[in-house]
Amino acid sequence: MRSWKERLAHTLLFEAGGVMMVTPLASGLSGHDSGRIGPLAVFMASFAMLWNLVWNRLFDHWVPTRRRRLDQRMAQALGFELGILVATLPVVAWWLGIGLGEAFWLDLGFMAFFLVYALVFNTAFDHFMQRRLQRRKEPA
Repeated sequence: MRSWKERLAHTLLFEAGGVMMVTPLASGLSGHDSGRIGPLAVFMASFAMLWNLVWNRLFDHWVPTRRRRLDQRMAQALGFELGILVATLPVVAWWLGIGLGEAFWLDLGFMAFFLVYALVFNTAFDHFMQRRLQRRKEPA
């Protein structure tokens, strides 16, 4: 099972990469300027970091291996994104001054993006950590 330190590093790297990619996309697709999207992105990233720690710790308990199958990776990513969608949909609608339906479709588009991003990032992160842990076990 992963340590809290490893999960924290995972979360910070994941969210930093995600914010850098999704902020300009959100501004361009939503038609809202970056002054409106920026604070929302910071809130969403902060919430996502907390949820990421909780969700992935739970997932580690349910699937206690570093070598996860594709279906397990998909379940991990989908559960994470659905949790964010349910928790933040009203905030997105309120902050952008749009209806829940419009906020849902906007969130759904980003959910699709982050599902792929999470799948790729989590797989790469685990491969990196496996190599790192393997090097620690090898004699110097």
